[in-house]
Amino acid sequence: MSVGLIALLDDVAALAKVAAASLDDIAGQAAKAGAKAAGVVIDDAAVTPRYVTGFSAERELPIIGKIALGSLKNKLLILLPAALVLSLAAPQAITPLLMIGGLYLCYEGVEKIYEMLLPHAAHTHETALETASLSAQSLEDEKVAGAIKTDFILSAEIMAITLAAVPSGSVITQAFILAVVGLSITAMVYGGVGLIVKADDLGLMMARVQTAPPMGSVVRGIGRGLVTGMPYFLKMLGIVGTAAMIWVGGGIIVHGLEAYGLGGLAHLIHDAGEVTAHAIPVLPSVLRWIVEAAGAGIVGIVLGFVAIPVASYVISPMWRYFKSLLPRRRRKQALADEKK
Repeated sequence: MSVGLIALLDDVAALAKVAAASLDDIAGQAAKAGAKAAGVVIDDAAVTPRYVTGFSAERELPIIGKIALGSLKNKLLILLPAALVLSLAAPQAITPLLMIGGLYLCYEGVEKIYEMLLPHAAHTHETALETASLSAQSLEDEKVAGAIKTDFILSAEIMAITLAAVPSGSVITQAFILAVVGLSITAMVYGGVGLIVKADDLGLMMARVQTAPPMGSVVRGIGRGLVTGMPYFLKMLGIVGTAAMIWVGGGIIVHGLEAYGLGGLAHLIHDAGEVTAHAIPVLPSVLRWIVEAAGAGIVGIVLGFVAIPVASYVISPMWRYFKSLLPRRRRKQALADEKK
């Protein structure tokens, strides 16, 4: 009995070592995949703060919490199983779906530019899309819904990059890696966003500290700097977020076209980056990235401005028509139920 128990314990210990090695491997692969998706993560963090602009301080964290919860649902309940199913059953569908998402990002980003350049026309466009809100609660719900939709596209790109970076193996391992990346990125992005939007409150608290000098003067000075600087920082972050949506969306479209053999645009942007990096040998990698991001941004701006009238005059009327059919069906069903 004792010999059998010792043998069993040895087997358990061996299995535990194998499981620990597997977990280390999953963690390592998740870290590598997350690093490859870092660019989209930064874009996600830059985009999100603009969705809480204009709300009272006490509503900022609850709104971020709602968006973070929606982001987790996007990643774990929709995108993770969808990515695994598509990679097994229809891998050819991933690229066109990502391109549609990229076009939506271009549209969302360019819509902000359109609103800044032509506010009256932008208001007419938004009215046509039925986005005007009548109350503070409906405005909050609309902002949260818009943020979750945008997060869905960025999360899809993150999950696609992660899946491409994961070596082919068991579906369970791939699912674990996608889940680890999804959870860690969501915590990092929305935790960081929460700190950013509450930094002015922290600055106000620091500015009121009554500690004796010299430490008290330093703390109060930092606090006043945070209070004064955060509105400008958030405004700049909103601009960066809008630009990020456009260049990420344009980049998705460019790489998607390249996957279908239409690589002329991708090669042109890449060659422009290489020429610039060689012509100005100061921080060549940074210059290459700037030029390539600018090229993708130009593509995104063109596509976004094309998408605005399409959304106003094609998609929106179709959407309103299909929405109008739902009450009719409900009325018919109610009449049928009454006859019964």
